[in-house]
Amino acid sequence: MTLSKILLLAFAFFFTYLEGRVHGKTKPNHLHIVSLISLPPAPAPAPAPAPAPQASSPSYYTDSPTPGPSPNLVRSLANVYNVLYFGAVGDGDTDDTQAFKMAWDTACFQNEPAILLAPDDYSFMIQPTVFTGPCKTSLVFQIDGTIMPPDGPESWPSKTNKRQWLVFYKIDGMSMQGGGVIDGRGEKWWNLPCKPHKGPNGATLPGPCDSPVAMRFFMSSNLTVQGLEVKNSPQFHFRFDNCQDVTVQMLSIKSPPRSPNTDGIHIENTNNVQIYNSVVSNGDDCVSIGAGCHNVDIKNITCGPGHGISIGSLGIGNSRACVSNITVRDSVIKRSENGVRIKTWQGGYGSVSKISFHNISMETVRNPIIIDQYYCQTKNCTNQTSAVHISDILYTSIKGTYDVRSPPLHLACSDSVPCTNLELAEIELLPAHGQFVADPFCWNAYGAMQNLTIPPISCLLDGIPQYIGQNTIDQCQDNLY
Repeated sequence: MTLSKILLLAFAFFFTYLEGRVHGKTKPNHLHIVSLISLPPAPAPAPAPAPAPQASSPSYYTDSPTPGPSPNLVRSLANVYNVLYFGAVGDGDTDDTQAFKMAWDTACFQNEPAILLAPDDYSFMIQPTVFTGPCKTSLVFQIDGTIMPPDGPESWPSKTNKRQWLVFYKIDGMSMQGGGVIDGRGEKWWNLPCKPHKGPNGATLPGPCDSPVAMRFFMSSNLTVQGLEVKNSPQFHFRFDNCQDVTVQMLSIKSPPRSPNTDGIHIENTNNVQIYNSVVSNGDDCVSIGAGCHNVDIKNITCGPGHGISIGSLGIGNSRACVSNITVRDSVIKRSENGVRIKTWQGGYGSVSKISFHNISMETVRNPIIIDQYYCQTKNCTNQTSAVHISDILYTSIKGTYDVRSPPLHLACSDSVPCTNLELAEIELLPAHGQFVADPFCWNAYGAMQNLTIPPISCLLDGIPQYIGQNTIDQCQDNLY
């Protein structure tokens, strides 16, 4: 064999090895290559402190959801870029950030579909990182092992933003999936002195308070997240900012009931969203919907313990909020502080409209149905004339039991901007303990019952108020199309 043929074969073997078309459990030698990844986007704003269901009642999950598509099937359709072949060690202590960056850059710049693989039986520690697009191809981030951040505030890089861990920026057409675990290692963050549960009677103590969102998707589109176990985030588990066409399904999200601000899935200025078939148990909202969200479908979620499924909070700092076309259906909320909630701050403006809550089972929920337009996290909030207008809210087939410390329905609408066109049908809420059925609470809430409810809701006001106080519906029309 000539020397030129030998050199050609050696080059072909090395190129195949680098691309990672075949992966294994043997750890290769490290490749010390500098990543081309870009700088992080602006930090996230500080947060405000199974089987298909039957038609008549939602299904319960007893275990974690089924993972996504078979990794072997997916891998047969694309090139695989295993982080082990880019120098990752996967022992849970070694910093594997550079390996993940290089694997991402290599996969992102391919002209054919690609898979970035974090294989099973390994635990990868990754520093705060931004994975930047757009990529040339559709990309699968296959997490079969465990990925985790540095362990707590003391281990966080000193000059790095403490509000986010992994950020996916300007990505179009990515799927994050697998049978692995995203472990946020949040306990040391929850125990910062500033957290509400650390001071006496829920007070906070002086000290730094920023805590990272585990997974943030920013200015991205055509995203799918499925099949993963996500646990113990320092703050929100998932956050979608300024995104379009998002599908989240078959997730198991878990953190302790007293872990502060650990929303399961938060969306903000994000449209065309599907959140399906997932279990969320945490210390805050299972799903929270912020300003600028439209066309959101939430189905077959098992939520609790936690703070329920919330629209808001909206209007903080006299800001504008427009939310519309939200559906929550065929779900279970159990042992939770709230059921289905809309919460707004005094002084905000805009509107929440065309919201449907349907076929939801409540199990020992403190506030099964709640509208709170006096949302406040201190004792010094003043009453203001401006408010987000809440209208066209439909509650149907909401049944189960409530915690007797609060009334089963709490509809507290603004003094100056009433809630309008609230419709309720097939409401059956009974006390979890005892025989006494508490009266609902209504304030400046206009609407109607379509049939008899338990308890009877006689506090709703009939008709349409003569004066709403501001032309709030017109303010949000531009956001609906």
